[in-house]
Amino acid sequence: MSGHDTVAGVPLRTIAKLLAPVGLGDVDDDPPTGREALETSFARVVLGTMTEPGDTDAGMLVSGLGPVAAVRCVVDELDATEVLGRLGADPSSARQRARMAEALNRWRTRGSPDAGVRALEMAAHVGARLLTPETSGWPEGLAALGAGEPLALWLRGNPARLSSLERSVSLVGARAATGYGEHVAMESAAGLGDRGFAIVSGGAYGIDGAAHRAAVTSGHVTIAFLAGGVDRLYPAGHSDLLRRVADTGLLIGELPCGSTPTRWRFLMRNRLIAAVSGATVVVEAGHRSGSLNTAGHAAEIGRPLGAVPGPVTSPASAGCHRLIREYAATCVTTVDEMAELADPLGTAVGAQGGSEPPGADGSADGGADDRAVMAAASIRGGREPDELAQVTGLSLPSVIAALGRLSLSGAVRPTATGWEATR
Repeated sequence: MSGHDTVAGVPLRTIAKLLAPVGLGDVDDDPPTGREALETSFARVVLGTMTEPGDTDAGMLVSGLGPVAAVRCVVDELDATEVLGRLGADPSSARQRARMAEALNRWRTRGSPDAGVRALEMAAHVGARLLTPETSGWPEGLAALGAGEPLALWLRGNPARLSSLERSVSLVGARAATGYGEHVAMESAAGLGDRGFAIVSGGAYGIDGAAHRAAVTSGHVTIAFLAGGVDRLYPAGHSDLLRRVADTGLLIGELPCGSTPTRWRFLMRNRLIAAVSGATVVVEAGHRSGSLNTAGHAAEIGRPLGAVPGPVTSPASAGCHRLIREYAATCVTTVDEMAELADPLGTAVGAQGGSEPPGADGSADGGADDRAVMAAASIRGGREPDELAQVTGLSLPSVIAALGRLSLSGAVRPTATGWEATR
């Protein structure tokens, strides 16, 4: 077989078979299956095994030469001078040569065409789908990342839900959230969903989990961006929740299946959360919360940024107060204010007027509701809000409001399996 029938040494027939199970026919009624599409998709997969998220050197190489030519530069062992020449850069610059030589060595050490084959096999095994910038459904907001735009994305769930990103809000915050923070996150997620927004977050404990859980139980679309492969449901304590997110929304990651989450990857994942959404809202964050990194990405690319204030005595809200004071984040205290941040013209579907602040349920004191929820939660293992609603006969918003009040008083706490009583 001639080299013209291969990409990086892998036969086109093999590539076609590998890409078939991970195609996005649900998004595009007539997905491209020609030679160029096969070559481009496989080249992006291979490059994804060679690079870390946010590798701007790789991004500039792909932007300048295209994915196929870029991967050939790496696989064909071209030296830095020749690659710079193809890019139209100055090959006589010692600094540029050194940087390109280091990048080429890094990519060749880390990945390979064989790794690309394995990534596609693993994706097919878990039912993941491949999304590239050439594919219908690619989130337009990612273009704001420039050379740091992902080479590709991997999905678990119905790819048709990608369209929900066109009207979405990112709710992020600390893992070590307080009852107040989780209550605000749950009320905000449910309320924004009622107004036609998808909820985007990172799947972590604390604020992320509360936002995802409220969206799922309220019947709204929520999308979790993962820091590893979409086959790695992390944290393990959220594996059931993340499966529910995949069933009703989407799990998205830029790393191939099999990739392990790391601190650096979490930080770079945050740029995707900021880029795809109409606005980012930090619900609760201390001075060192990783969610401030997401806020920084949002501010850097010009996305609307909001922060929810908390008690001035609470270290858990110190990061939010700093965002408002020093980084011009908009102070948001109601669901309507969050919606306005993402959709200032007020065109959201299902919008409701006169919303109350997150955490208010319109009842006088909620005593009867609290007692009913407390009694239903008093079982070993915990119960999800939708199950509590069925057991108590209360509406889901009433249950969520009661859980917030009970959490603030320390009477209940969230666990990996749901809410349980503490006494």
